[in-house]
Amino acid sequence: MRLRSLVLCCSLLWLGGCSTLGYLNHTWQGQREVMRLSVPVTEILADHQADPALQARLELALQARRFASEQLKLPANASYTAYTALPRPYVLWNLFVTPPLSMEPQQHCYPLAGCIAYKGYFDQQLAEQAASQWREQGMDVYMAGIPAYSTLGWYDDPLLSSMLHWSDDYVAGLIFHELAHQQFYVRNDTAFNESFASFVEQQGLRQWRQERNLPSPDINIERQRREFVELMLQARADLTELFASQLPSDQQLAAKAARFQQLQSDYQHLRDQHWAGSPRYDGFFTEPLSNAHLLPFGLYDQWVPAFAMLFEQSGKDWPVFYSAVRQLGRLSPESREAALHALQLASEKL
Repeated sequence: MRLRSLVLCCSLLWLGGCSTLGYLNHTWQGQREVMRLSVPVTEILADHQADPALQARLELALQARRFASEQLKLPANASYTAYTALPRPYVLWNLFVTPPLSMEPQQHCYPLAGCIAYKGYFDQQLAEQAASQWREQGMDVYMAGIPAYSTLGWYDDPLLSSMLHWSDDYVAGLIFHELAHQQFYVRNDTAFNESFASFVEQQGLRQWRQERNLPSPDINIERQRREFVELMLQARADLTELFASQLPSDQQLAAKAARFQQLQSDYQHLRDQHWAGSPRYDGFFTEPLSNAHLLPFGLYDQWVPAFAMLFEQSGKDWPVFYSAVRQLGRLSPESREAALHALQLASEKL
């Protein structure tokens, strides 16, 4: 396990690099702890002294796991058939970092996984220290707690206590999302990988609820999510255009500050005038926003409509869809982006 973990530290999408032995040891110890604490779900379900509420949630998670392989045709392996109770609220804290006048993320590169747009820490204090160091260099930083991650099949990833803070749908969606990373992964293209997994998560949840004869998700909640994401993506696009302009840096900084003020105002208007005051996304605005705060929206949501269009073109057949995704992934970065843009345009005409 030691050798495998050392190799893993230099290759997985969620790791932050092997630039120092201290970080290498940190990631090895973090992954080792997650696996050491894992217990087969079947043992917990058979334990008469176990918490009945936990047993019920884990039983439903196992059902979602089986559904993922049988209906969504995601990898059939032992991932998400064990459970790890963590001694912390999140399994990881990811850092997103950008220059102050750019929407391009600070990349972190590894021999096998390629370059990714964030860096993960198993220890919150270490993540905060790293965030402070980036800020001292004048960079924009956003730190986010992460409830789950994928080892891309290197390990049988367990269910995590950090996944159970939210609803059953949330847990099922995370399982679908993380197994999608095992299904297919492209080096050096975080937006492709995360958007693909996000589409599998969203479409999988729709089919999962239909399978269980549950009503469709609340249309208002879905509309709010879509409108909030659109608000963030528009701000991201506007800032990208600003930073590409020939304006002096001081004027760009002033315009950037004004755009973030507008973003907060636009959100408050949307919440109060269209969502009946729903505070669902208020937490996002509890700290001053920066370029880095907008990065996840470009990574996790950018190409979701394109993958939805590809799913339609595949006759809503999962194996056919995955084959088409693999074909996209084999294209050059330029050709792949052009193909995704074409799919995105086609989706807008529906």
